[in-house]
Amino acid sequence: MQIAVIRHLPTKWNQRGVLQGSRDIPILPISKETEDVIKQNKKHLDLLGAPDFILTSSLIRTHETAKLYGYHSFQKEPLLDELNFGEFEGSPKSLLIQTHKRKWLEQPRDLILGEPLVEFEQRIFKFLESYKDFSNLIVFGHGSWIRALLSIKQSGSINHMNQVEVKNNDLNLLEF
Repeated sequence: MQIAVIRHLPTKWNQRGVLQGSRDIPILPISKETEDVIKQNKKHLDLLGAPDFILTSSLIRTHETAKLYGYHSFQKEPLLDELNFGEFEGSPKSLLIQTHKRKWLEQPRDLILGEPLVEFEQRIFKFLESYKDFSNLIVFGHGSWIRALLSIKQSGSINHMNQVEVKNNDLNLLEF
């Protein structure tokens, strides 16, 4: 299974370094630079051939991003929803890191925020299992979810997810 995963475009909260999690925050108007990156990413996506599915999370920022990529027919998949950060949603990411530094960086599976991270990891494995019979997926997702997927691909668990950076509008191509 090939998955092209794109992190949603920037929001006001991204600009401020604030955790969004399950909050439904819209994207900002796009700049010329962002538009150029979208065009480059689209060229890569077009080379992959027709996708079996174009998937977004249930949150508006992924829907808006998919539409700006020219995809108006997509399926909302709640398994793609961002990690629920609980009391840290609406707070600077630096506060989460300061509070849980070692666990956040080295052992996030042990954390319980708005959802236990072990359940977050299980949600990603459930996604992979649900779509394993398809060959080509385009996914519009979120930072923590994508970092967790990259960690699973590299090491089999989410424990390295916070040692990876995924910027808004980054395209990652993965083979499972």
